[in-house]
Amino acid sequence: MGTTAVIIGNFDGVHLGHAALVGAARKAAGAKGRVVVLTFDPPPVQLLQPGISLRRLMLPERRVITLGELGVDDVVMQPIDRDWLMQSPEAFIRSCVAPLNPDVVVEGHDFRFGLNRSGGITELTAFGDAIGFKVELVDEVSATLADQTKVVVRSSMIRELLAQGRIGDAARLLGRHWCLEGRVVPGDARGREIGCPTANLDHGDLLLPTDGVYAGVATCPAGTYPAAVSIGTKPSFGQTPRVAEVHLIGWDGPVGEYDWWLRVDMDRWIRDQARFDSLDTLKAQIARDIEEVLRGKPASTP
Repeated sequence: MGTTAVIIGNFDGVHLGHAALVGAARKAAGAKGRVVVLTFDPPPVQLLQPGISLRRLMLPERRVITLGELGVDDVVMQPIDRDWLMQSPEAFIRSCVAPLNPDVVVEGHDFRFGLNRSGGITELTAFGDAIGFKVELVDEVSATLADQTKVVVRSSMIRELLAQGRIGDAARLLGRHWCLEGRVVPGDARGREIGCPTANLDHGDLLLPTDGVYAGVATCPAGTYPAAVSIGTKPSFGQTPRVAEVHLIGWDGPVGEYDWWLRVDMDRWIRDQARFDSLDTLKAQIARDIEEVLRGKPASTP
């Protein structure tokens, strides 16, 4: 039987730091071994700090798919509740990690686990000695942003970049485009009325980037299309809840059908959200936005 390497964590976004863990685990497991990820749903912070609105960078299903693309053989999605979070570090290792039969556990130096995050690498190593697995540590990963700033790759940093509309910089930390996805649901049909039909995306608890218009590539059951994505409250029509509306450029399918899945790989920011005094002015700006999407270059960078 080959070596089993286990990695434990939230893996929200599955960024370059996570990819480094997977790479080290694959090396430790060897070609004939298995890499297993133990991850959680919902994220522990949602239970520990319910007053904090911390939206996901990716859906759990996308997390599993992306980890598989990196070379993970099996993803164990551990459902959790507040009682589960009350486990001591030892109870966590014996109930959740030991059953995976790890030969090696691969983690970063700042890995914490158990009640009140009281367990760390020292405790993990001691449990490994007792149960029969080794611990391998991986250094943190850094990336260089467009302005040449060097940052440590963390999910929190990606959230901060998205909150500033810095889609390209977020991609530098992820190692790929960040994607927004969900089912298409009924909207107010205003886009259809002005000749620019949009798909209203039910993004669930996915994070939305800062308000504005973005360029992306949309994938749906009918194919792949360049897309203009509007995030915000539609100020030209009065304030509404924040929405994500996607115009699929070149789409010739039926308008008004719902409940189909839409994914948008977000490419770049185009402009801020704005209020327009007339429909003609709005329509003219939409036409310029579409040209900008098809041109492939951002108008400016936030």
